[in-house]
Amino acid sequence: METSLFLGIGLILLSTKSLSLLFRRVHLPQVVGALLAGVLLGPGLLGFMQPGEAFSLLAEFGVILLLFSAGMETDFNQLRHSLKASLLISVLGVIASLAGGFALAHMFGKPAFESFMIGVVIASMSTSVAVEALQELGKLKTKTGTAIMGASLFDDIFVIVILAVALGAGTETGEFSFASITGVFLRIVIFFVFAFIAGICVNKLFNLMYLRIGSKGRFSIFAVAYCFIMAFLAEQLGLAGITGAYIAGIAFCNTRCVESLEAKTHTLSYMFFTPIFLANIGLQTSFDGMNSSIFLFTILLALIAILSKVVGCGLGAKICKFTNKESLQVGAGMIARGEVSFIVINKGIIAGILTAQLFPTVIVVVLVTVLISPILLKLVYTTP
Repeated sequence: METSLFLGIGLILLSTKSLSLLFRRVHLPQVVGALLAGVLLGPGLLGFMQPGEAFSLLAEFGVILLLFSAGMETDFNQLRHSLKASLLISVLGVIASLAGGFALAHMFGKPAFESFMIGVVIASMSTSVAVEALQELGKLKTKTGTAIMGASLFDDIFVIVILAVALGAGTETGEFSFASITGVFLRIVIFFVFAFIAGICVNKLFNLMYLRIGSKGRFSIFAVAYCFIMAFLAEQLGLAGITGAYIAGIAFCNTRCVESLEAKTHTLSYMFFTPIFLANIGLQTSFDGMNSSIFLFTILLALIAILSKVVGCGLGAKICKFTNKESLQVGAGMIARGEVSFIVINKGIIAGILTAQLFPTVIVVVLVTVLISPILLKLVYTTP
């Protein structure tokens, strides 16, 4: 069923807001309501709308702005202090997900290499969903919130590097492409060195502009432009665009004009782009081609995706001397999977390592984890 872009946007905005308000009334995360709105409208249930390039493009804008806003709200000093913890949390979470995904796929008779790639698919978490849930709870700037954000950055980097290794090994000869792997590492280093230097320059420039002319509306235009440029550079160098957007936001997090920038970006994002991003996840859900075996595999993979992050990331937090409750909060915050999982499976299908039959499985796993994570976060943060 074809739906006009304008009508689709209207339906998305109305349904996401209505269900978000309903979920708030029953003390559930509003983000879950927005996600379910997409499922209801899409081919998974009512079929009023179909996913398309236009909605995907608008959703991409939404996730970029959401991560940019999260970067600006980051407590830089807290992030610096939690760097070691974020690294360990990410490493153990990725290892647990890789091992769990590999073991399950191998049990279902899949070849070793394909099983490994399925582990890679569920190894990374969705930063954007965690940001939305943490912002709603007012916990983004806490010790655990900052650790989750830091760990999510490392997750993306590790998964991209692992994907490069897997694609290098996925040749007909089965040999690793060390040149390709070295190139990925080099591009990552180049990006972060450039981002560090550029961030310092932009931070000082905006502070100087604020002292000279005060807080002006044009600041936000320059800031958003910098966000998209950094997202572009990240993608050009093999990283996810959301990584560039988040790092761009961090450049402004302790500037004198950050409150004005946050307010304007928040309005731009939350009135239009973020609802479309959240609903678009639901629109991607389709249950075509699911048989009993695939259904069982999907359910078990979703359970492993949840438990691997809770156990792996929670253990990492515990080793870093977080309390039991804080460790559980970190684990819950790392559950959601998202855009990186879709990137990995798309690359795997193109390379001939994974089959297109797995795509509905990944969609369901992503949706289940995206729905579960905000609910668990609310529980672990609000329960005494």
